[in-house]
Parts: sequence; structure tokens; C-alpha cells
Amino acid sequence: MRLFTPIILLMLVEIALFITLGGWMGLALSLLVIFGTALLGVGILRATGQRAAGDLRAAMAGIGQPEVAAGDHALRMFAGLLLILPGFLGDLLGLLLLLPPVRALIRRAVLRRVQVHRGFGVQPGPNVVIDAEFIELDPNEPQQPPRGPSGWTRH
Repeated sequence: MRLFTPIILLMLVEIALFITLGGWMGLALSLLVIFGTALLGVGILRATGQRAAGDLRAAMAGIGQPEVAAGDHALRMFAGLLLILPGFLGDLLGLLLLLPPVRALIRRAVLRRVQVHRGFGVQPGPNVVIDAEFIELDPNEPQQPPRGPSGWTRH
């Protein structure tokens, strides 16, 4: 219910804006703006996807700041999505998200609340000792065949 109410309110605002601005601009210009921004949104999604792939390759090579690039690309893709959806308010928000200062402001606000993790797991530091027991296997000794199912699986 918490997500449903804002969506309904957004739809009502979009309808009211379309009626108000459509009456002022006329039907032909309103439709031209709606379809034009949708085409712009498709172009932005396409270009951002290609740029994101290149930046991901660069981040894997250790070049640049991956969290900044990922956040910037996510906001640009969201802007493209808002431009594709019909409505003047969504178009306005999408166009605002295309401005680099607006994206930087949103990115800073989100990064303050998000903790960035790098790597694929916990890696011990340089002074960590891991105490364990092990059995050294002789590579020349013949290995025994497996004894059947492990007991954890049922066949």
C-alpha cells in the first residue's frame, strides 16, 4: 500500500498536467512532445548501455571509480526510462536527471546512505593467521575410488 499510493498520485498528476498543458499547447504539439521525448529516452538508454559496458571493462582493469560510473549510468538509464513513459512530469524529471549537477547531487545523497563493498568476500588482512589442520597427500600414491553417495543426497 505504501508504494501503491504514490504511483496513483503520480498518475493523477500526469493526467492533470496532460489535460492542462494539452489544452494550452494543443493536441498535435502535446503528442509531438510526448513522442519526441520517448525517442530521446530510447536513444539515451541505448547510448548509456553502450557507455556502461565500456566503463565496466575499464573498471575491471582498475581504471576509474566504478561506483561513480555505475551510479551515473543508473541515473542516466532512469532518466531515459522516465522520458520513454508518457507524461510531462516524468519528462521534466528525466530531463533534470540528464543534468550532471543534478546527478552528482543525487549520487552524493545516495552514497552517504550506502556502504560500498569491493571484492567477492572477506579477505584476510596482512597480519591474520588462520589456524587449521591438514593432511598432505602424496601425488604418487594411488587414489581410492569414491565410496558412493555422501548420505546428504538421496538417489
